[in-house]
Amino acid sequence: MMNLKPKHLFLLSLLSGLLLAASWPARGFTPLVFVALVPLLAVQHHLGNSNGKGMFWYSWFSFVVWNALTTWWIWNSTPPGAIAAIVINALFSAVVFQVYHISKKRLFDNKRGFGILIFYWISWEYFHNNWELTWPWLTLGNVFSTKPGWIQWYEFTGIFGGSFWVLWVNVLLFQAIVKWQEKKKDIALLHGGLTLLLVLVPIFYSHFLYKRYHEEKNRAEVVVVQPNIDPYTEEFNLPPSVVMQRIFHLADSVITGSTQYVVCPESAIQEGIWEEQFYRSKSIQLIRNYLKKHPSASFVIGASTYRWLRKNEPLTNAARPYKGKYYYAFNTACEIDTTPFIQIHHKSKLTPGVERMPSWAILKPLEKFAIDLGGIVGTLKDENHLTIFNKPGMDWAIAPAICYESVFGEFVAKTVALGANAIFVITNDGWWGDTPGYKQHFYMSVLRAIETRRYVVRSANTGISGIIDARGDILKKTAYWKQDAFSAVINMNNEPTFYMEYGDYIARISGFISFFVLIIAFTRGFLTKKKSLF
Repeated sequence: MMNLKPKHLFLLSLLSGLLLAASWPARGFTPLVFVALVPLLAVQHHLGNSNGKGMFWYSWFSFVVWNALTTWWIWNSTPPGAIAAIVINALFSAVVFQVYHISKKRLFDNKRGFGILIFYWISWEYFHNNWELTWPWLTLGNVFSTKPGWIQWYEFTGIFGGSFWVLWVNVLLFQAIVKWQEKKKDIALLHGGLTLLLVLVPIFYSHFLYKRYHEEKNRAEVVVVQPNIDPYTEEFNLPPSVVMQRIFHLADSVITGSTQYVVCPESAIQEGIWEEQFYRSKSIQLIRNYLKKHPSASFVIGASTYRWLRKNEPLTNAARPYKGKYYYAFNTACEIDTTPFIQIHHKSKLTPGVERMPSWAILKPLEKFAIDLGGIVGTLKDENHLTIFNKPGMDWAIAPAICYESVFGEFVAKTVALGANAIFVITNDGWWGDTPGYKQHFYMSVLRAIETRRYVVRSANTGISGIIDARGDILKKTAYWKQDAFSAVINMNNEPTFYMEYGDYIARISGFISFFVLIIAFTRGFLTKKKSLF
């Protein structure tokens, strides 16, 4: 390639960051993602051929730009958290790119090995989905959340199929450019043609699946409530009875005698309920009284709950001391009906820095810096337990997902595989204001619908509430910052998908390949260095 100066490398890095951001939901131009990494690949190719330095810094700059322009809205809830999320997540991505840079040089003298990036990147994305500092928001496969017509095949691959698609197209396109500059025009045209096919074939196949898909006619009527309680000034200050009366008033406008579910948002009950004494909660008592008028309905609603440690239960970093004893706090979803039994689900995928601080002993002092958004502050208990809510008297079950949990494809798919016929997402997206944040979160539920072929019923306190069908089409949605309620009929699907059965197999295969490539690259580098000593 042409001789590039540092300012050119800087501009190329900037361009990659800008293209990634410009492709991102909710207002991005999605096709840009297929060329977004090409400038950064050009930086790597130049530095690898010229033995230049700085690959880490160029890539970090690129990913800081991407992160900042797509997740800046975190600032509205926590400026320190926004800075940390942007800088640290960009740092992780830069490390991956640096390792790719080193491996490509050691194994192929920088002349080949472009595809290594695909496996390294997906392996990192999978790891970043499954550790304590998890932040899967910018997993590349999420970029297609506003294009359900392009990704019907996510029922087979999940979002990592989308990541693989994006990376492969970028790598193949860059190879075409390299061959063209090397005057190998026939090979360049071949690569260019393959790139075009690689973009178009999955889209055409997706449209085929879209038209071919026929859902079951197993109908259930749901009511979705968006109470629009200001999370900063009202949610943790209003009396619980006032909150419940607002919910009942909204539900009354649309509920019928055939309504099976009333779906309310995360943390709608803010009494601090002890799970051993659910019956003492005034909010739950009010709900039970309301259901006497609507006995066919069940309430699905969020609450903050506590539980004392059980006998011989291990003490974790989430345990909270109180008068010589310990208890756990939970972000909880409840299913309340006319029976005495209350079904509960504890949020398992906790938000880093808000609901979870790292359990590593060296970072324990950071607990005091947990972000205070009202309600329970500090590390919540993660029971890592999959839960479905069975409908009394019906052969139905729903998969509850609380806020951040709806971002995790394999987690939701495994929950649905327990026998759920629909997914209910309860959330509160008002912390970020009228920004892309709540829109991005809403569109991620489109991905969960396609992966599992289940309707998604979404109730947001503030944000977007809505109904998404099994093909990812948005059937209903509410406006932002508006009290609202609506009734809808959904289909309760029973059929499993390939992805529900096998999960993130693409990422696990990538991890396996990446492990061996890393071992070989490390060994070769070590032997070369040892040989140079003699």
